[in-house]
Amino acid sequence: MSAIVVFGAGGRAGRAVVAEAAGRGHRVTAVVRDPAKYPDLTADVVAGDIGSASSVAEVVAGHDAVVHAAAALDRPADLIFAEAALALLDGLPRAGVSRLVAIGMAANLEVSPGVRLMDEPGFPAEYLPFALGHTVGLHVLRAAPAELDWVMLSPPMVLDEGARTGHYRTGGDQVLTPGEPGHLSYADLAIAVVDEIETPKHHRIRIAVGD
Repeated sequence: MSAIVVFGAGGRAGRAVVAEAAGRGHRVTAVVRDPAKYPDLTADVVAGDIGSASSVAEVVAGHDAVVHAAAALDRPADLIFAEAALALLDGLPRAGVSRLVAIGMAANLEVSPGVRLMDEPGFPAEYLPFALGHTVGLHVLRAAPAELDWVMLSPPMVLDEGARTGHYRTGGDQVLTPGEPGHLSYADLAIAVVDEIETPKHHRIRIAVGD
C-alpha cells in the first residue's frame, strides 16, 4: 500500500484517481480548496493550495507519491499551471517525496513533426488558454532537478464518464491515432495514473495515453 496525495481531487479526473487508488487499497489524501464541499470523497480530504510550495510541502509530507490533477477557471491558465509546477518542484523535495504523476492535455502532442494539435487551424479557441497553460507547466517540469521523478500523462482532448474497461495504451509525444479525436474514460485514465505509481514505467517524460 502506498500513501498518495491527489491535488485537484474535486474535479472529474481527480475524483476518478481518488476512487481508483482507494479501491486498490492505497491510503489517499484528497486535496481541495474547501473540504466541506466534498463529503463524498473516499479519502482523507484536506485543504491545500497547489500554487504554494509551503502548502504542498505540508500536505505531501509522509506520502509516497503525488498526483497533479488540479485546474481552475478563476485565474489565467498559464499562471495556474506554471505556479503549480513550480510549487511542486519546490515543495515535494522539501517533504522528501520524489514521484509525481501529472495529468496533462493532448493539445500539445504532435500531429506531425513539429506541429502540435493546438497549432492546427481548427483547434477550438476556447481550449487554447488551457492548452498553453499545460504547455507552460510541461516546460517547467522538463527543467526540474533530476531527483524529481515526474511523468505527465496527456489524455485525449475530450474525456467521458464511460465505464472502467481496464484498457488503455500509451505513446510518446505524438497523438496516438493521427486524424482522430481519440477517446478515454476518466476511469481508465485513473487506472493509468495509479499504474504509474504502483509500477513506474515512465520517468521524467510526457506520454500520450488513450484507448
